[in-house]
Amino acid sequence: MTEGMLENGHFAVSTWSLHRLLGAVYPYGPDPDQSSDSKEPYGPGRSSLIEIPRQLASNRIGRLEICSFHLPSLDRGYLLELRAALQDADIVLQTLLVEDGDPSHRATAKRDIEWIAGWLEIAEALGARNMRVIAGKQAPVRENLERSAGHLGWLARQADNSGVRIVTENWFDLLPSPTETNWLLDTLEGKVGLNGDLGNWAAPDKYEGLCDIMRRAELCHAKANFSSSGLDGDDYRKALESCRTAGYDGPFTLIYDSTFYADEWDGIRREKAFIEEFQLDRQRAVG
Repeated sequence: MTEGMLENGHFAVSTWSLHRLLGAVYPYGPDPDQSSDSKEPYGPGRSSLIEIPRQLASNRIGRLEICSFHLPSLDRGYLLELRAALQDADIVLQTLLVEDGDPSHRATAKRDIEWIAGWLEIAEALGARNMRVIAGKQAPVRENLERSAGHLGWLARQADNSGVRIVTENWFDLLPSPTETNWLLDTLEGKVGLNGDLGNWAAPDKYEGLCDIMRRAELCHAKANFSSSGLDGDDYRKALESCRTAGYDGPFTLIYDSTFYADEWDGIRREKAFIEEFQLDRQRAVG
Protein backbone atom coordinates (compact mmCIF):
# COMPACT_ATOMS: atom_id res chain seq x y z
CA MET A 1 0.00 0.00 0.00
CA THR A 2 1.52 3.33 -1.02
CA GLU A 3 0.21 6.86 -1.05
CA GLY A 4 0.31 7.00 -4.83
CA MET A 5 -2.27 4.23 -5.12
CA LEU A 6 -5.08 6.48 -3.90
CA GLU A 7 -5.95 9.96 -5.11
CA ASN A 8 -4.47 12.52 -2.70
CA GLY A 9 -2.81 9.82 -0.64
CA HIS A 10 -3.81 7.33 2.01
CA PHE A 11 -4.09 9.80 4.88
CA ALA A 12 -6.75 12.20 6.07
CA VAL A 13 -7.13 14.28 9.22
CA SER A 14 -10.40 14.90 11.05
CA THR A 15 -10.95 18.34 12.49
CA TRP A 16 -11.69 16.49 15.74
CA SER A 17 -7.93 15.89 15.94
CA LEU A 18 -7.45 19.68 15.91
CA HIS A 19 -10.15 20.70 18.37
CA ARG A 20 -7.78 22.63 20.64
CA LEU A 21 -6.18 24.37 17.67
CA LEU A 22 -9.60 25.36 16.32
CA GLY A 23 -11.10 26.24 19.69
CA ALA A 24 -14.75 27.14 19.21
CA VAL A 25 -17.45 24.58 18.49
CA TYR A 26 -20.98 25.18 17.19
CA PRO A 27 -23.29 22.48 18.60
CA TYR A 28 -25.84 22.18 15.80
CA GLY A 29 -28.57 19.68 16.61
CA PRO A 30 -32.07 18.52 15.71
CA ASP A 31 -33.68 19.77 18.92
CA PRO A 32 -35.27 23.14 18.05
CA ASP A 33 -34.58 24.33 21.60
CA GLN A 34 -30.87 23.56 21.30
CA SER A 35 -28.61 26.57 20.80
CA SER A 36 -25.89 26.47 18.16
CA ASP A 37 -24.13 29.49 19.61
CA SER A 38 -20.37 29.05 19.75
CA LYS A 39 -18.75 27.54 22.83
CA GLU A 40 -15.09 27.21 23.75
CA PRO A 41 -14.69 23.99 25.77
CA TYR A 42 -11.08 23.69 24.57
CA GLY A 43 -10.15 27.36 24.80
CA PRO A 44 -10.25 30.12 22.19
CA GLY A 45 -8.13 28.32 19.61
CA ARG A 46 -5.28 29.59 17.46
CA SER A 47 -6.49 28.88 13.93
CA SER A 48 -9.62 29.18 11.83
CA LEU A 49 -11.11 26.27 9.91
CA ILE A 50 -10.42 27.97 6.59
CA GLU A 51 -6.67 27.89 7.38
CA ILE A 52 -6.59 24.12 7.93
CA PRO A 53 -6.28 23.07 4.25
CA ARG A 54 -2.94 24.89 3.94
CA GLN A 55 -1.74 23.29 7.16
CA LEU A 56 -2.69 19.86 5.81
CA ALA A 57 -0.77 20.51 2.62
CA SER A 58 2.32 21.59 4.58
CA ASN A 59 2.15 18.26 6.43
CA ARG A 60 1.81 16.36 3.13
CA ILE A 61 -1.68 15.11 3.93
CA GLY A 62 -4.19 15.40 1.10
CA ARG A 63 -7.55 14.65 2.70
CA LEU A 64 -9.74 16.30 5.34
CA GLU A 65 -12.80 15.36 7.35
CA ILE A 66 -14.83 18.18 8.88
CA CYS A 67 -16.94 17.74 12.02
CA SER A 68 -20.25 19.55 11.63
CA PHE A 69 -19.69 21.39 14.91
CA HIS A 70 -16.51 22.99 13.55
CA LEU A 71 -18.34 24.92 10.82
CA PRO A 72 -18.60 28.52 12.08
CA SER A 73 -21.27 29.33 9.50
CA LEU A 74 -23.71 27.38 7.35
CA ASP A 75 -24.23 30.29 4.95
CA ARG A 76 -23.62 29.25 1.36
CA GLY A 77 -21.12 32.06 0.84
CA TYR A 78 -18.91 30.76 3.66
CA LEU A 79 -19.26 27.15 2.50
CA LEU A 80 -18.10 28.09 -1.00
CA GLU A 81 -15.21 30.09 0.45
CA LEU A 82 -14.13 27.04 2.44
CA ARG A 83 -14.49 24.85 -0.64
CA ALA A 84 -12.25 27.24 -2.57
CA ALA A 85 -9.64 27.06 0.21
CA LEU A 86 -9.69 23.26 -0.06
CA GLN A 87 -9.29 23.40 -3.83
CA ASP A 88 -6.49 25.98 -3.65
CA ALA A 89 -4.53 23.71 -1.30
CA ASP A 90 -5.37 20.59 -3.38
CA ILE A 91 -7.16 18.94 -0.46
CA VAL A 92 -9.96 16.41 -0.94
CA LEU A 93 -12.87 16.86 1.47
CA GLN A 94 -13.27 13.18 2.21
CA THR A 95 -16.17 13.38 4.67
CA LEU A 96 -18.54 15.75 6.41
CA LEU A 97 -19.13 14.25 9.86
CA VAL A 98 -22.67 14.95 11.10
CA GLU A 99 -22.21 14.82 14.85
CA ASP A 100 -25.77 14.71 16.19
CA GLY A 101 -29.09 12.97 15.59
CA ASP A 102 -30.38 9.50 16.47
CA PRO A 103 -32.19 7.49 13.75
CA SER A 104 -32.90 4.70 16.25
CA HIS A 105 -34.83 6.74 18.82
CA ARG A 106 -38.50 5.77 19.11
CA ALA A 107 -39.78 9.30 19.71
CA THR A 108 -37.46 11.53 17.69
CA ALA A 109 -35.98 9.40 14.89
CA LYS A 110 -38.10 10.97 12.13
CA ARG A 111 -37.27 14.49 13.26
CA ASP A 112 -33.60 13.62 13.55
CA ILE A 113 -33.22 11.93 10.16
CA GLU A 114 -34.90 14.87 8.45
CA TRP A 115 -32.47 17.18 10.23
CA ILE A 116 -29.56 14.98 9.16
CA ALA A 117 -30.83 15.04 5.57
CA GLY A 118 -30.58 18.83 5.69
CA TRP A 119 -26.80 18.44 5.89
CA LEU A 120 -26.71 16.90 2.42
CA GLU A 121 -27.00 20.33 0.83
CA ILE A 122 -24.11 21.51 3.00
CA ALA A 123 -22.00 18.47 2.08
CA GLU A 124 -22.67 19.13 -1.61
CA ALA A 125 -21.76 22.81 -1.32
CA LEU A 126 -18.48 21.90 0.35
CA GLY A 127 -17.69 19.21 -2.22
CA ALA A 128 -17.63 16.40 0.35
CA ARG A 129 -17.42 12.89 -1.07
CA ASN A 130 -19.01 11.24 1.96
CA MET A 131 -21.31 12.19 4.82
CA ARG A 132 -20.91 10.14 7.98
CA VAL A 133 -24.01 9.85 10.13
CA ILE A 134 -24.74 8.19 13.47
CA ALA A 135 -26.64 4.91 13.13
CA GLY A 136 -28.15 5.15 16.59
CA LYS A 137 -27.65 5.67 20.29
CA GLN A 138 -30.34 3.29 21.57
CA ALA A 139 -29.97 -0.28 22.86
CA PRO A 140 -29.16 -2.81 20.11
CA VAL A 141 -32.53 -4.55 20.08
CA ARG A 142 -34.29 -5.57 16.87
CA GLU A 143 -36.88 -2.78 16.99
CA ASN A 144 -34.22 -0.06 17.23
CA LEU A 145 -32.02 -1.65 14.57
CA GLU A 146 -34.95 -1.91 12.17
CA ARG A 147 -35.94 1.68 12.86
CA SER A 148 -32.39 2.85 12.11
CA ALA A 149 -32.17 0.78 8.95
CA GLY A 150 -35.41 2.22 7.64
CA HIS A 151 -34.35 5.80 8.26
CA LEU A 152 -30.82 5.33 6.92
CA GLY A 153 -32.24 3.72 3.78
CA TRP A 154 -34.48 6.77 3.31
CA LEU A 155 -31.48 9.06 3.82
CA ALA A 156 -29.48 7.17 1.22
CA ARG A 157 -32.29 7.69 -1.29
CA GLN A 158 -32.21 11.43 -0.59
CA ALA A 159 -28.50 11.36 -1.42
CA ASP A 160 -29.06 9.73 -4.83
CA ASN A 161 -27.49 11.80 -7.61
CA SER A 162 -25.90 14.19 -5.09
CA GLY A 163 -22.39 12.82 -5.42
CA VAL A 164 -22.32 12.32 -1.64
CA ARG A 165 -22.03 8.80 -0.24
CA ILE A 166 -23.77 8.12 3.09
CA VAL A 167 -21.62 6.16 5.54
CA THR A 168 -22.09 5.20 9.16
CA GLU A 169 -19.73 4.07 11.89
CA ASN A 170 -19.36 1.32 14.52
CA TRP A 171 -20.23 3.84 17.21
CA PHE A 172 -22.62 4.35 20.13
CA ASP A 173 -24.91 1.79 21.77
CA LEU A 174 -26.75 0.57 18.67
CA LEU A 175 -23.60 -0.97 17.11
CA PRO A 176 -21.58 -2.48 19.98
CA SER A 177 -20.25 -5.48 18.03
CA PRO A 178 -19.89 -6.98 14.53
CA THR A 179 -23.24 -8.76 14.91
CA GLU A 180 -25.30 -5.54 14.89
CA THR A 181 -22.97 -3.72 12.51
CA ASN A 182 -23.12 -6.46 9.90
CA TRP A 183 -26.89 -6.88 10.30
CA LEU A 184 -27.44 -3.18 9.63
CA LEU A 185 -25.13 -3.08 6.61
CA ASP A 186 -26.61 -6.29 5.18
CA THR A 187 -30.13 -4.92 5.59
CA LEU A 188 -29.15 -1.70 3.80
CA GLU A 189 -27.75 -3.76 0.88
CA GLY A 190 -24.83 -1.47 0.12
CA LYS A 191 -26.86 1.73 0.08
CA VAL A 192 -24.92 2.95 3.12
CA GLY A 193 -21.19 2.41 3.57
CA LEU A 194 -19.03 1.84 6.63
CA ASN A 195 -16.49 4.14 8.20
CA GLY A 196 -14.73 1.73 10.54
CA ASP A 197 -13.27 3.23 13.71
CA LEU A 198 -10.31 1.59 15.44
CA GLY A 199 -10.99 3.28 18.77
CA ASN A 200 -14.71 2.87 19.40
CA TRP A 201 -14.63 -0.73 20.66
CA ALA A 202 -12.68 -1.95 23.69
CA ALA A 203 -9.70 -4.30 23.68
CA PRO A 204 -9.14 -7.20 23.65
CA ASP A 205 -12.33 -8.15 21.77
CA LYS A 206 -12.04 -5.20 19.38
CA TYR A 207 -9.25 -6.78 17.30
CA GLU A 208 -11.35 -9.76 16.25
CA GLY A 209 -14.33 -7.44 15.79
CA LEU A 210 -12.33 -5.14 13.52
CA CYS A 211 -11.17 -8.12 11.46
CA ASP A 212 -14.83 -8.89 10.89
CA ILE A 213 -16.13 -5.43 9.91
CA MET A 214 -13.13 -3.82 8.21
CA ARG A 215 -13.53 -6.19 5.26
CA ARG A 216 -16.47 -4.04 4.22
CA ALA A 217 -15.20 -0.63 5.34
CA GLU A 218 -14.69 2.17 2.83
CA LEU A 219 -13.04 4.55 5.31
CA CYS A 220 -11.18 4.18 8.59
CA HIS A 221 -10.78 6.39 11.65
CA ALA A 222 -7.30 5.40 12.82
CA LYS A 223 -7.22 6.53 16.44
CA ALA A 224 -4.19 5.68 18.58
CA ASN A 225 -4.12 5.72 22.36
CA PHE A 226 -1.56 7.91 24.12
CA SER A 227 -0.32 7.94 27.69
CA SER A 228 2.63 9.33 29.63
CA SER A 229 4.73 6.76 27.75
CA GLY A 230 3.64 8.06 24.36
CA LEU A 231 1.74 6.23 21.64
CA ASP A 232 0.45 2.76 22.60
CA GLY A 233 2.20 0.93 19.79
CA ASP A 234 1.02 -2.54 20.80
CA ASP A 235 -2.67 -1.60 20.56
CA TYR A 236 -2.23 0.45 17.37
CA ARG A 237 -0.27 -2.31 15.66
CA LYS A 238 -2.88 -4.94 16.53
CA ALA A 239 -5.69 -2.70 15.25
CA LEU A 240 -3.81 -2.02 12.01
CA GLU A 241 -3.09 -5.73 11.66
CA SER A 242 -6.83 -6.36 11.96
CA CYS A 243 -7.37 -3.97 9.04
CA ARG A 244 -4.68 -5.70 6.99
CA THR A 245 -6.09 -9.16 7.72
CA ALA A 246 -9.55 -7.95 6.69
CA GLY A 247 -8.17 -6.63 3.39
CA TYR A 248 -8.87 -2.96 4.09
CA ASP A 249 -7.05 -0.79 1.54
CA GLY A 250 -8.75 2.59 1.94
CA PRO A 251 -7.50 5.82 3.50
CA PHE A 252 -6.63 6.21 7.17
CA THR A 253 -8.08 9.24 8.93
CA LEU A 254 -5.68 10.22 11.70
CA ILE A 255 -7.60 10.78 14.93
CA TYR A 256 -5.57 12.38 17.71
CA ASP A 257 -7.53 12.71 20.95
CA SER A 258 -4.97 13.33 23.67
CA THR A 259 -3.17 16.08 25.53
CA PHE A 260 0.14 14.18 25.43
CA TYR A 261 1.41 16.56 22.74
CA ALA A 262 0.61 20.24 23.27
CA ASP A 263 0.69 20.73 19.50
CA GLU A 264 -1.93 18.40 18.05
CA TRP A 265 -0.02 18.22 14.78
CA ASP A 266 2.79 16.42 16.66
CA GLY A 267 0.40 13.64 17.66
CA ILE A 268 -1.02 13.44 14.15
CA ARG A 269 2.46 13.20 12.62
CA ARG A 270 3.36 10.45 15.11
CA GLU A 271 0.30 8.40 14.08
CA LYS A 272 1.08 8.90 10.39
CA ALA A 273 4.71 7.81 10.84
CA PHE A 274 3.61 4.72 12.79
CA ILE A 275 1.20 3.63 10.04
CA GLU A 276 3.79 4.27 7.33
CA GLU A 277 6.34 2.15 9.19
CA PHE A 278 3.71 -0.57 9.72
CA GLN A 279 3.00 -0.61 5.99
CA LEU A 280 6.70 -0.79 5.14
CA ASP A 281 7.16 -3.70 7.54
CA ARG A 282 4.32 -5.58 5.86
CA GLN A 283 5.79 -4.88 2.42
CA ARG A 284 9.20 -6.18 3.53
CA ALA A 285 7.55 -9.29 4.98
CA VAL A 286 5.92 -10.20 1.66
CA GLY A 287 8.75 -8.89 -0.53
